[in-house]
Amino acid sequence: MTTVTTPFHQQKQGPSLEGGRSQDKHARRFGLPVATALVMGNIIGGGIFLLPASVAPYGTISLVAFALLTAGAIALALVFGRLARRHPRTGGPYVYAREAFGDFAGFLAAWSYWITTWVSNAALAVAAVGYLDVLVPVHTSTAATIAAALFLQWLPALANLAGTRYVGAVQLVATVLKFVPLLLVAVGGLFFFDSANLGPFQAGDAGAVGAVSASAAILLFSYLGVESAAVSAGEVRDPERNVGRATILGTLGAAVIYLLGTLSVFGTVPHDTLIASGAPFSDAVNTMFGGTWGGTAVACMAVVSMAGALNGWTLLSAQTPYAAAQDGLFPRVFARRKRGVPTAGVLVTVVLASLLTVYNYTAGPGGVFEILVLVTTFTATVPYLLSTAAQIYFLASGRTDRVHRGRLVRDALLAALAAGFSLWLVAGSGYAAVYQGVLFLFAGVLVYAWMSARKERTAR
Repeated sequence: MTTVTTPFHQQKQGPSLEGGRSQDKHARRFGLPVATALVMGNIIGGGIFLLPASVAPYGTISLVAFALLTAGAIALALVFGRLARRHPRTGGPYVYAREAFGDFAGFLAAWSYWITTWVSNAALAVAAVGYLDVLVPVHTSTAATIAAALFLQWLPALANLAGTRYVGAVQLVATVLKFVPLLLVAVGGLFFFDSANLGPFQAGDAGAVGAVSASAAILLFSYLGVESAAVSAGEVRDPERNVGRATILGTLGAAVIYLLGTLSVFGTVPHDTLIASGAPFSDAVNTMFGGTWGGTAVACMAVVSMAGALNGWTLLSAQTPYAAAQDGLFPRVFARRKRGVPTAGVLVTVVLASLLTVYNYTAGPGGVFEILVLVTTFTATVPYLLSTAAQIYFLASGRTDRVHRGRLVRDALLAALAAGFSLWLVAGSGYAAVYQGVLFLFAGVLVYAWMSARKERTAR
């Protein structure tokens, strides 16, 4: 079957895409290693350093949620890999949803994903400051804390504005620096594992299903980024081949580190101590090797990890609006590129994340920032669900020009699993997060109405 041609196919995508080769020395397309590092770096941000303490109140049943979440993330990775082979263009979920269901669905995917990226950036910066404080005391005043958080956001933004070649270099170095020590801690902790530290299998009054769903909603924040290579497909060399491979390799690598790391911390830190811990990996290292040097070492790893994640997420935050702007569904300023990077998207995103960060600190510990983190769970599932629905549509409608007939059943099962997984995560986000997320989406509907009207007037 012939793929439907959309205006996006006819647009120039900037220097990094013209003729398959950049004419700018600062723009360089990613190979498989950098694309894999982008996926792993975005998935393994600050989440791994905070996860064990976050889900410990639910008991070790949260490990069941982790296993289910990992299976769902791998299913999503496989679906994104198949979709990227069909549509190897910058934009990821936006491109897939728009190709299958039209402009409005594409806009919703782009809008909700964009919200996810800049809210996640604010959350990562706040988490990074907590570990930075172990190295350099910055909590002496609110102003110093805010300055540190803003510095951690704007430094990756400046690296992005310098060009995609620098984004890739920073991402690769950051991923290597954090991958090796994290793996050593995760594996080393198994030798100090004590089942007595695990605590109850199910804690609290949420019930088994409720505890698993609530744990998964928290844990999803740490798996955001599985779509990274697909979103940046236009910057990947040979995307039909490398995007799918990078997505699978990056997700599997992150899953191994997550599962081993969380299990090691659960088995080395007593349950009651873990619930109250503000740095669970530091506590685990101190238990394993004695002394307090582990806290400093893990703090260094955490800061490097989150800086790398911020670097990658800043790039992703600009790519989806760029693709939507190419089709007239986002303001045209988001389509401007320099050195291979959508500069307006980077600047607008870092400004919004900075404002949200300032609000978080000025609102105090009782602010609403925590619920906004859960909002990212809801907003992320919107493009995930639309992408899996697009794959189901392509398979069911017979638009399988790039899918071997013998693999249709496998691809259909994967798409159905990923779609069910996305719906489960929406339910696990909680009423407050869904309420806030729907408000964000409704605000986007107004933007879509305005942009569609402008697009129609221009066409006439």
